Amino acid sequence: MASGSSPATLTAAAFLALLLLSAARAAEASAPALDQVCGRLGSYYVTPALCASALCADATAPCRAARDAPAVAALAARLAAGNATAARDSIEAALISSSSSSPSPACPAANNSSAAASPSASAAAAAAARSSCLQLYAGAVPALRWAARAVAAGRYRGAREVLQAAQYVAAGCEGMAGDAAALPRENGGFGDMAFVAHAVVASMAAD
Repeated sequence: MASGSSPATLTAAAFLALLLLSAARAAEASAPALDQVCGRLGSYYVTPALCASALCADATAPCRAARDAPAVAALAARLAAGNATAARDSIEAALISSSSSSPSPACPAANNSSAAASPSASAAAAAAARSSCLQLYAGAVPALRWAARAVAAGRYRGAREVLQAAQYVAAGCEGMAGDAAALPRENGGFGDMAFVAHAVVASMAAD
């Protein structure tokens, strides 16, 4: 009895494999651009869920309406600039609020001087941390706005470097604040957005 596969069997197997490959490519091509982009960011440690969560958080910017990968990249860069602006404004508002609510200096009695100095020192440390954080955002916001314009024009490399540096702004603010000051939630939101936006734009620059 002859062993092995007949030419007809091999031809059928090859045809089936080609058919399955074509179907997979067709399914990928028909998938929304957002899913295609988010699905290829594993090398940047960004999961599809994190990517979609960040890019679809703003209801005014319909993420799944992006027609192709460049449109997704433009959306990511634009959202990063917008989130940085929101974080900067929130930190500035917190700094103004804490300054206006601080009690006016008084002349405490000698036996109460230590107790009075502690809250004053804590308030000063919190204000200093927020002020330093605000300076980071003051530099990041215009750079990110430039990056958003560059990505929209299809220029990815310079924008990639800006977004890479921007990833450290939120973490830098958290490091400076420590236990001294509570930062607005927008700071953490920007950290996530910058991480995702960098991955998206870097994937475009690598193509």
